[in-house]
Amino acid sequence: MTEAKKRILVVEDEEDILALLHFNLIKAGFSADCAENGEEALAQIAAKSPDLILLDLMLPGIGGLEVCRRLRSGESGSEIPIIMLTACGEEEDVVRGLELGADDYMTKPFSIKVLLARIQTVLRRKSFLQQETDAEELIRAALSIHPGRNLVQVEGRPVELTFTEFKVLEVLARKPGWVFTRYQLVNAVRGEDYIVTDRAVDVQIAGLRKKLGRCGHYIETVRGVGYRFQEGA
Repeated sequence: MTEAKKRILVVEDEEDILALLHFNLIKAGFSADCAENGEEALAQIAAKSPDLILLDLMLPGIGGLEVCRRLRSGESGSEIPIIMLTACGEEEDVVRGLELGADDYMTKPFSIKVLLARIQTVLRRKSFLQQETDAEELIRAALSIHPGRNLVQVEGRPVELTFTEFKVLEVLARKPGWVFTRYQLVNAVRGEDYIVTDRAVDVQIAGLRKKLGRCGHYIETVRGVGYRFQEGA
């Protein structure tokens, strides 16, 4: 059975860039839809739920950052990966977009080949986060994580973690060196005490590091983006 094409929504108000992206996405084997403003984008997302969104930040009406904020705040499409398209000199907007939950960004003018590679990377990351791997034990240097038993041990000593702390640690440890935004960590956690704000993520990380003791440094901060598990640990 042939796998369904991944659907990409391109949100861009410059007609030439919109046409260029649409052409190259189709050529690369994707299904592509287009929107020229934020209002149209939100309507299409609610109706079609694309697999990924290419989102220009400078849009008429509802801007790209606001579209991102609405999606990540719980409206339809909250889990859809977003790659922001930005102009040079919009560093503050890039940081704000990543903090709001965007997955990546490209600065104009950009290479189509690089953009396509970024799209594949983000789609693979989404697939990874959706995998069910509860039975697999994770060994990271002096740290062992038993998902099925909900057990963490540091140098053979059991460490008591909350549900949220355990899930955050598991997500990070499954992909050493991979940077996760705060939104991705929030999205990976499901439970009565699951975290809901950026500040809450930072608090959970601080508590987790403290409980892990000598292994606490395995969790590294990537300033302005999120966190990663130390590669090689």
